[in-house]
Amino acid sequence: MDELGKIHQLIVPLFGHNMTFNIGAIFMSWIVMIGLLIFGFLAARKRGIIPRPLQIVGELLVSQLFGIAEDALDEELSKKYAPMICALFMFLVLSNWIGIIPHMHEPTKDLNTPLSLGLMGFVIAHYAGIRAKGFKAYISGYFEPMFFMMPLNVIGELAKVVSISFRLFGNIMGGSIIIMVVSYLTYSLALPPLLNLFFGLFVGTIQAFVFTMLTVVYISVQVK
Repeated sequence: MDELGKIHQLIVPLFGHNMTFNIGAIFMSWIVMIGLLIFGFLAARKRGIIPRPLQIVGELLVSQLFGIAEDALDEELSKKYAPMICALFMFLVLSNWIGIIPHMHEPTKDLNTPLSLGLMGFVIAHYAGIRAKGFKAYISGYFEPMFFMMPLNVIGELAKVVSISFRLFGNIMGGSIIIMVVSYLTYSLALPPLLNLFFGLFVGTIQAFVFTMLTVVYISVQVK
């Protein structure tokens, strides 16, 4: 049980302050990114009219996510943001699945990972809003329907980052806690591996999809 609280940290002093890095989360994130690069290379290599299995999977993922982006955004904006949406979903789903492999753990189990992705979506959504509406129209939206509602509107936008980040973190960390508790109670018999598959594959996929769709919705709300 104590393993859940163990974090391998790298502390770097900078300008009188200590910057703390979670080495495990960074290492696992790099493994996920390298895995995605290998998958992309193999899926795109030797493409043909009769597709190979990896090409089918890659084309299915890209076509479905591009279709979702086109439904939420217009055709021009979807060309800009659909690649980011595809990359976000594939990174999250592989990050959530990797915990199924023994001695591996999900980088999304560290709050910094979903929080940084939530902040990325927040910045992109508001940047897209400024580009689509213009800065004056964008700012005036915070004073609607009445000018004194501005603080609540700002808090509401910031709350989106907290909500989307903690939802993903809570589900992945909660699944890890349940699996570890059940493992200790049943001496790691049949049930914990089944729970690991359930939380890793099913819940991990659902949470990756929810996080990605909320990011798309936030961008759509800002540009319309």
